[in-house]
Formats: sequence, structure tokens, C-alpha cells
Amino acid sequence: MGTAKPNDYLKECIADAIIVLIKEKPMKKISIDEIVKRAGVGRATYFRSFHSKSEAITFKFIKMWEQYCELNDVKVRDSFDLNNALHFFEYNYSIRHILEIVYRAGLQEAIHESFYRIVLTMERKSDAKRLYREKFYAHGLYGLLDEWVKRGFSETSGEMAQLITQIISTPYTEI
Repeated sequence: MGTAKPNDYLKECIADAIIVLIKEKPMKKISIDEIVKRAGVGRATYFRSFHSKSEAITFKFIKMWEQYCELNDVKVRDSFDLNNALHFFEYNYSIRHILEIVYRAGLQEAIHESFYRIVLTMERKSDAKRLYREKFYAHGLYGLLDEWVKRGFSETSGEMAQLITQIISTPYTEI
């Protein structure tokens, strides 16, 4: 873990360029030529790396999560448990400026897709109970993050971690 693939740097440059450009104008008005010029890569690199601009954003969120995990010695990275809830919310709070840019651009699906790619590492033929649990967490965590972003990060990371612990451990009728 922790070793980057040689072309990951170029892919991150592309994603970073898109993030900068969506601060300036709508995604639909951003051309591939603008992206590759800003990223300092060739068109072929873009098309070899991604099928869409949104896919580049998804890649960036996954890389940022991996980097956060390396720096903070997060043990459980590809699934969710209550022990890493605080890390999850601290990570998202640390990148709130990027989340806000992506939200303003209407690209929340890239965030949701990154959750899927991080949490759903299993094949469909795997243990059904585990697969359902991972799907539940991918959707549930995205839902919590989505509302937290929309509320302007009004709760602390710690409060969000406590909230998810309460939600998971308390029967629905008692919430």
C-alpha cells in the first residue's frame, strides 16, 4: 500500500485541473483541450486515463482518501466500521473546500462513485451478507456526508462520528 502507480500522478494532474476549472465555469463548458493544457498533459493521456470528467473527479477522491489513510495510519480503508467513523468524517472535513466546489458544480455523483469504489471491493459472487452490509454503508455514509455538506458542515467531525454510532446502534423508533 502507499506506492503510487506511475501514471497516477498524471491522472491527479488531470483531476486537479478539472477541479480548478469548475471553479471558473460549468463542467459542460470545459473542453478537454482546456483540461490537458491546465494539467500539462497530452490529450492521449486524458483519454487513456478517463472516459469522462466525472471519472477523473472520482479518481481524485479515491486518491485523497488513500493519502489520508497513509498519513493517519487508518487500518480499515476499504470497508466501514464504527472504529473508523471519526477518520471518515475528519477526512471529509479536511477536504471540505473541494467537496464544496464539487457540490456547486453538481458533481455529487463522483463522490458517491468514489464511495462505491472504496467500499465495494467484493465481487457479486461473494458472501451476500457482507455485500449487502457494504452497500448499506456506501449509501448510508454518502447520505450522511451529503446532508453534512448541504448543512455547511455545521457539526464537528466528532459529532458526526457520534451521530452515526447512535444511528447504527439505536432502534429506528427511538431516534
